[in-house]
Amino acid sequence: MGIIDSPQDFQNLLLKWYRGNGRHWIPWKLKKDGSIPQLGESISPYGIWIAEVMLQQTQLKVVIPYWEKWMKIFPTLTSLAETDLENILMIWQGLGYYSRGKRIHQSSKILVEFVGKDKEQYPHFWPHQIDQWMSLPGIGRSTAGSIISSAFDLPTPILDGNVKRIFSRLLAIKRTSRKDEKKLWEFSSLLISTLSPRDFNQALMDLGAIICTPTKPSCSFCPLQKFCVAYAKYDPDDFPKKEMTKIKPLQEIGIGLVFNKNGELLIDQRLESSSMAGMWEFPGGKKNTNESIEKTIERELKEELGIVVKVGEKLLSFEHSYTHVKLYFTAHICEWISGDPKPLASQKLLWVSPDKLFDFPFPAANTKIISELYKHLSIGNKKL
Repeated sequence: MGIIDSPQDFQNLLLKWYRGNGRHWIPWKLKKDGSIPQLGESISPYGIWIAEVMLQQTQLKVVIPYWEKWMKIFPTLTSLAETDLENILMIWQGLGYYSRGKRIHQSSKILVEFVGKDKEQYPHFWPHQIDQWMSLPGIGRSTAGSIISSAFDLPTPILDGNVKRIFSRLLAIKRTSRKDEKKLWEFSSLLISTLSPRDFNQALMDLGAIICTPTKPSCSFCPLQKFCVAYAKYDPDDFPKKEMTKIKPLQEIGIGLVFNKNGELLIDQRLESSSMAGMWEFPGGKKNTNESIEKTIERELKEELGIVVKVGEKLLSFEHSYTHVKLYFTAHICEWISGDPKPLASQKLLWVSPDKLFDFPFPAANTKIISELYKHLSIGNKKL
């Protein structure tokens, strides 16, 4: 295999493929006028940085509409740094992994000090070094490398999921241990084009998305076929080795929809130390063994809010999966009997008119409850 001996041959073949087959339309990779940046031309990293964080754990086709909405609401770094976290979470709603939105908010305050107010459109004001980007919350080496190569056309290697898969097949590495990861990073550093780093890194990502896919890769169309050990000696589909899918544990969750005499609904805001921090939700919690879901709701609302409720009719039950756990939610309409609600397990509480619920950022599971509640209360066809 001559890949390490001839990185230039590798680069030329990949870049030639990219010119004819790459995804040249990705909006944050373009200049403000929609044109493709020239070789060596710098563009503002602002939109690239936002997109790269959104792309962590999320597919491109899902990210694009979120990114477009984001850029309309927060067109500048300054507007982002000066907004509240809750406004960011509203836009992030449905994108998942909400800590990413929180980290963007934290990073914006650091970056605006570095770049200066209303100067984000001038690329030379932004950090250009990989360690500067990696010092920001939520930015790892590959994300930093992608931002720098995309914005400034500088040769910074990347190793996202697509690239890791390509290199694992080229080198026939079954597993990605720490030692193998180091080898893949060295490989990426060796191969990065110094002449067209922006296009080279994008070409790698596009090849992984279009040709060298997780299953059934289109090897007959791959420009790097002659370099690939997995193709020559094995089955590329076996690389990298797939992890056994673990069965997610199922937890039952009881949710109480508590109304007061004015017809307002009680919601609480998640603690800063919790997952999905800052999001709003309906009170409730995990069902104990041998406990009815009605008893769960009564107990949880007493523990979380210090109130006594009468659990009424069931609104809905549904399953919702997260990365490591599967939850089965059951929501009941509840009547508030006694006790003054206190945020014993949350940041704060609010009584909210049901038709105002869409003004708050809720996790995806809660939006299902709101949609069903709107049907129950016959509140128009409002979309969350």
